[in-house]
Amino acid sequence: MTLKLVDAYLHFVHTRFTAAFSFLVFLSIAGQAFSQEKARSEIQDRIRDTALNHSQIMETVGYLSDVCGPRLTGSPNLKRAEEYARDKLREWGLANAHLEAWGPFGRGWSPERFTASMVSPRFIPLLAYPRAWSPGTDGTVHGDAVFLDVKSVADLEKYRGKLKGRIVLFSPERHVDPLFEPPAHRRTDEELLELANASPPGERRPFQPTAEQRASQELNYRKWKLVQSEGAAVVLEPSYRDGGTVYVTAATVPFSPDVPFDQRAQAWDLSKPVITPQVEVAAEQYNEIVRMAMRGMAVQLEVSLSVRFFDDDAMSDNVVGEIPGTDLKDEVVMVGASIDSWHAATGATDNAAGAATALEVIRIVQTLGLKPRRTIRIGLWSAEEQGSLGSRAYVAAHLGRKVSTAESRGGGVRYELKPEHEKFDAYLNFDYGTGRIRGLYLQGNEAARPIFRAALAPYSELSASTLSLGAIGFTDHVPFDELGLPAFQWIRDYMEGDNTRAPHTNMDTLDHVLEDDLRQAAAVGAGVVYDLAMRDEKVPRKPMRK
Repeated sequence: MTLKLVDAYLHFVHTRFTAAFSFLVFLSIAGQAFSQEKARSEIQDRIRDTALNHSQIMETVGYLSDVCGPRLTGSPNLKRAEEYARDKLREWGLANAHLEAWGPFGRGWSPERFTASMVSPRFIPLLAYPRAWSPGTDGTVHGDAVFLDVKSVADLEKYRGKLKGRIVLFSPERHVDPLFEPPAHRRTDEELLELANASPPGERRPFQPTAEQRASQELNYRKWKLVQSEGAAVVLEPSYRDGGTVYVTAATVPFSPDVPFDQRAQAWDLSKPVITPQVEVAAEQYNEIVRMAMRGMAVQLEVSLSVRFFDDDAMSDNVVGEIPGTDLKDEVVMVGASIDSWHAATGATDNAAGAATALEVIRIVQTLGLKPRRTIRIGLWSAEEQGSLGSRAYVAAHLGRKVSTAESRGGGVRYELKPEHEKFDAYLNFDYGTGRIRGLYLQGNEAARPIFRAALAPYSELSASTLSLGAIGFTDHVPFDELGLPAFQWIRDYMEGDNTRAPHTNMDTLDHVLEDDLRQAAAVGAGVVYDLAMRDEKVPRKPMRK
């Protein structure tokens, strides 16, 4: 055999061997991919089965709402709920489950006794609730109601010397629209398509009131100062909900509109700002009293309010715990929700349901014995209702803060970032009621779309596939998002109409919680959180605002 023939033969053998070896490598890689996909599918099936068929979520919601009751920040009820959540995390075997103090927040508060009635010209028990952090009345206040019929600054003069010790109707009638359709609402295909086609959020600009709005704010401030200086006994205002629901938040502390919002004292502040006792009344009843007063009728009311302030500890707490990761344990996927509420009911939909869902997500991953690559951490936040103060405190302590223009030399925005910021992956927040998850707000993060598209794919039959480039605010993902971190809130069905019928009202009870919806939310949430914890790369980040 010649040398050329030998070379040709060897080349032939090498080519065939290389091709065969490459094919075997391809089969091995394909087999591994198939095996990994099969294992992923099996885990998702186990997550879905545990969430839908072996749920503990209603026990958690029921304890937080019925047993702990309303959970106003600073109150013993909130502390009881936080300790319950921490103890559950420890019971499930989470690492480092603890209450993480932040603050100071301010004073705690709870009502101890309250009654409000119209006693003449006929008796009517009023559907009413004191505003949070309102002081109590000096015993039982009984007398003619005074309607503060003020349309201009000049109108204030006719009430001077006439309000001391009186029950004041502060506002005009509240317009009420009769309800002809049930408030519960599932998002339609058209609405979900509109969300899917939403534009990314634009730059937020500071609110600038119009001249008319500025004049209205100034008049309202002068009305409050008159009520205070005259020594009114108690102020009544109408709820801006109808159908007998009473929406109650914090007592008003009068401030001139010239004072920047971040410089105004709040009702819970340790400075103990001067506050006139304040009560919110069902709009329909309040309107009736105002109409009678405007007819010149003497309307006698009776109000008695006794409250308790808690000044011994101004700090508040967040609940934190985690499932440690494996090879990527220094990176963190976080799930969270607020655990506080307002006080007129038990805060079942807002936000015992959200806190219970976040806890159920953690319970599912932990009890299935799953080993996420990244650490999965839970945060249950206090003082969400006062401006996401608990989550903001956590972000500032662990991840960093955005320095305002006034603090930053040379103008613009500057960030002071902590080492944990680099290792943080993503945050998923549970808020906005008891409805099922329909998808996710991407907060303008287009690069995250394919990641969540893949993560939500196993749950398409649960109607949770809509991804919106739009943003939603006023809850606990915002402090993370403001720091340039991937932080998201779920798209939910609004089962209380526009999501404002029950939250913050006397109707926010366990009866309004939908078990099947919460099971679905836990299944989707646990699946997506685990999927993020197992990816090779972190979720891409948006550019930080300059």
